[in-house]
Amino acid sequence: MPLSRRAFLQLSSAAALASRWSRFPATGPAIAALCRKLSSDPLRPQYHLLPAHNWMNDPNGPIFFRGRYHMFHQYNPQAAVWGNMNWAHATSNDMIHWQHEGIALSPTPGGPDRDGVFSGSAVLDHGKPTMIYTGVAPPASAPEATLRDGVHTWRETQCLAVAQDDSLRTWKKLPDPVIAAPPPGLAVTGFRDPYVWREGNNWMLILGSGSPGKGGAILLYRSSDLRHWTYLHPLIAGSPTNVKSVNPVDAGEMWECPDFFPLRAKNGDGKHVLLVSTVGKVRWMVGTYAEQRFTPEKEGVVDWGSYYAAKTMLDGDGNRVLWGWITETRPDADLIAAGWAGAMSLPRVLSLSLQNELEMHVAPAAQRLRGTQTSIPSGATAAVRQNVLDTLRIRDLAAELVLELRPPANEFSVHLQAETGEKFASISCASKSGSRELRVNTLAAPLSVSTGSPVRLHLFLDGSVLEVFVNGTTALTARIYQIPSGPLQVRIDGDVELNSLDAWQMIPISKDRLTSSLCT
Repeated sequence: MPLSRRAFLQLSSAAALASRWSRFPATGPAIAALCRKLSSDPLRPQYHLLPAHNWMNDPNGPIFFRGRYHMFHQYNPQAAVWGNMNWAHATSNDMIHWQHEGIALSPTPGGPDRDGVFSGSAVLDHGKPTMIYTGVAPPASAPEATLRDGVHTWRETQCLAVAQDDSLRTWKKLPDPVIAAPPPGLAVTGFRDPYVWREGNNWMLILGSGSPGKGGAILLYRSSDLRHWTYLHPLIAGSPTNVKSVNPVDAGEMWECPDFFPLRAKNGDGKHVLLVSTVGKVRWMVGTYAEQRFTPEKEGVVDWGSYYAAKTMLDGDGNRVLWGWITETRPDADLIAAGWAGAMSLPRVLSLSLQNELEMHVAPAAQRLRGTQTSIPSGATAAVRQNVLDTLRIRDLAAELVLELRPPANEFSVHLQAETGEKFASISCASKSGSRELRVNTLAAPLSVSTGSPVRLHLFLDGSVLEVFVNGTTALTARIYQIPSGPLQVRIDGDVELNSLDAWQMIPISKDRLTSSLCT
């Protein structure tokens, strides 16, 4: 459960938070007014998963069960700002078209999660879906506190809940935590976000943590029954950082939201991948897992933009699928006025390159959203290419675009702009200090593309969300809170050859941008 976001630190007191929660409209006319506002908000995504209204963050416990995908995520049912953490629940047949279910888990008064149901995982235990998650509550004494971020002081424990029906709508919690405290004698900067997997006859569990002055760490546990856990040792520990912050996540001294899984490389090597979220980014490490310790050999950043708290699952075909929380970058006052905050990324299928680097592509199921197509085929004349660009229009901020470009050494840019010339998004590739750099508006990411090599840009535009992928190895998610004056065009600047272009108008997954029964 990330606590490093700007919005969290702006919640200065419980009184202020309670005041914001009171804005939740409970009356019929107020709900109707909210529905009209949400359904007409052009900045609200139309084909990304997000709740009917209010705040969402981390994906939690995604699982494929009995032919249906279940996504849980952090959710505040009372306001469009962080707080009052519950697990919301949505289901899908294809990871693209979603139906909202009731809230799956809520804080239990007087329980170990009374101040919040934080992030965790879901597994099948003898065929029964089971969640392990972090619960937070006030510490009985100062030494019990595991979370101190400059705003909150909480005790984090690991809790368990078991599904009571095959629709995963009803859950029964164990009354007491299954892991009640960090290992004795270990000072921690955090103790949360369990990830669980099966290894032989045992269950294995990792927790995001770290040590003051030493850096982030991932703690490893073992159990035969998911209920009684033995601490083994750190799966991996980081190094001290030079960043100073009251919040250990921002300082890199706390690694949260760990995810750990095997992935076979294209050269046949069997590797393991560790994901951690810290200092505002999701970082990947590829390496070797032996004797229950992980040794990284390659590492990088999953997404250089507004993307955090990544979580994976296996889809119905056994592919490793990645989900992430698309964060907001506008002030809390704007979120409250809008009535919603946050979105889930599109599902990304993971693989390893020949160089054992993490690659990702949006799941093929997203192609079901494609509507009207406009194309520039490979080999088209310059006149044909220009005519297609001149006539192409993107409407309602909903499109998928694939551009194949061959740039020389000079910089080039692809602009999404209104017919008036007003720029909406600029995606550029430039040389910098002997290497290449991707820029999306004001955001930048290193680009592992040699000068003169082909560049494949894959863009998903959805309201205020723009997911950008380059050659399958670089991703950057941008937030753009700008309403253009009309449909968007595509313009290309610079000395670059456009080999081909495919653009699709995307079909919304609901008629009112709500993907929920709130307004029906």
